[in-house]
Parts: sequence; structure tokens; C-alpha cells
Amino acid sequence: MLGRALIDGSWVEGTILPGFTDSHVHLGLVDAATLRENGIARVLDLGWDPAVAREWPQTTDARLPVTDVAGPILTAPHGYPAQSGWAPTEASRAVGAVDDVDAAIAEVLAAGARVVKIALNSDAGPTFGDDVLAAVVAAAHSAALPVVAHTQGTGQAARALEAEVDALAHTPWTETLDDFVLTSMAARMSWISTLDMHGWGNYGTDFDRAFGNLERFAALGGRVHYGTDLGNGALPVGLNRRELTALMAALPNVIEALLGLLPAEHMPLKTFIPGDAEADVVEWLCRAMVIPATDIQELPA
Repeated sequence: MLGRALIDGSWVEGTILPGFTDSHVHLGLVDAATLRENGIARVLDLGWDPAVAREWPQTTDARLPVTDVAGPILTAPHGYPAQSGWAPTEASRAVGAVDDVDAAIAEVLAAGARVVKIALNSDAGPTFGDDVLAAVVAAAHSAALPVVAHTQGTGQAARALEAEVDALAHTPWTETLDDFVLTSMAARMSWISTLDMHGWGNYGTDFDRAFGNLERFAALGGRVHYGTDLGNGALPVGLNRRELTALMAALPNVIEALLGLLPAEHMPLKTFIPGDAEADVVEWLCRAMVIPATDIQELPA
């Protein structure tokens, strides 16, 4: 939509879009105050110490993006990310039995979470049994919370599908998914992209498998959300050209991917791209600025 924004006291014409969202970040590992100045209006934090994470959605710091959180990652006892080294102990919450599920979901709700994040990572430790997995998903859905799963290891993405998980936190990269699984996923769930985490531009087999899965998923009508796993290695804080370039090659509409996994209600921030649109869509998108909605005016078509 054409419009103008008040920038440094002057009105500048350009394109108005909903606030761009990174749907997979770990705010505790980055300087969150630099996200808005680098084009990200909103983030979904997918796993951190709930005592810290519950404060982020309530912040009045005008430098920070609008933030939704998952609270602690629910995992099997001794499961990922408990032994990973990147996350504090409090960033995960072990659920060892069906009888413990309701208490775990209550803790997630107390952290102000809008999603439940679960770990199904058989490469890094034990995962939920099928009974606990089914109970976690059912309890989350009863609490009106979608479930986002980190799936890693052979068969784990298919387990998430069977359990009626709503979204995958990463494009699957440890295996090439078969057509039946991909078709079923495209009809029932969405994926968060996180392609650039596979080497930060110096890609190998994991990236190739992930890109192939994503391209096929999108061709089948699967919904894809821009997400970077920000905090995981040498990823740029803000809009990521490499992630966007990969998505441009795989998706019919990269702008839709930037709108976020969760619906934004009463979003106080807008994306504004000054000047005319350019043929190089990635470079054009990376000119994006985060502007308060009060400093935006729509122009007649």
C-alpha cells in the first residue's frame, strides 16, 4: 500500500506493510535493542527462562520490537536443549509423564506464552513417548495455544504431524521428507524457515536438504513463516539477506512469510520502505524501516 511516513521531521513517500516479524528468535542471546533499527518490528521468542521471558511482552522500551514468547521449551527428561550449552537450565522444562502435562502447560501460561514450544530432537537426547507427546499437544490446544515443535532426527517431523502439532520451528533438515508426509503437512501445519542457520552463507548438505524440503512444501501450498533462529551463531540482528534470498527462490510470495506465525492484534508498529519498489526484491525489503503506526499515512491508490 502506498503511503508516507514521518521520518526525522519530514514526510517521506514509500510503501506501507504490516510490521515484519521474525518468528524464531532467542532474545536472551542477542542485543534486542538493535532489531527495530534493522527492520524487524515483531519477534516470537521460542524458548527462554520464563522469569525473564515473561517481561518481554510487557516492556515499554520504545527501542524494542513487539514480542511474543513461548516461555520454557517442553522436553523429555534429559532431552534437548538441556545438554546443548546454548540455553540456561531454566529455558527448558522436563515433562516425564502424562500426569505432569497439566502442570507444565500451566507454567507456560504463567510465563505469558502465546505458543507452546516442544523439543523432538532424537539427535541430542531422549524425546517424549507417544503418550506424553499426545497429552502435551491436547493440553496446549485446550488452553488455546498452538504447538511449535523443534524436530530433528529421523522420523521426528512425521511424529509431529501425527500428533497434530501446528508448526515446525525449523524447516526439516536431517532427512528428505517423502511426498505423502509433505502433502499432509502442507494441508495441516506451517513451517518457520531458519534456512540460514546451516552455515551462515557457507552452506552444505543440511542446507540442501532443508531447501529441497521447503521448496516442495511451498509448492504443495504449505504456509512458510520467515524465521532465523536468531542467536544461533553468526546471524545478523535484523532482516537477514541470506534468509530472504533463499526464501525468494523457494516461495511464491516472500512478503507473506514476513507477516508472522501468530496474528498481530492492535500492532503499534508498521513496516515502511521508502521510495519506489525495486526489481531486486531482497534489497528493496532490506531497506525496510520500523515506524510507529501513528507516524504513517496512507495515500489514495
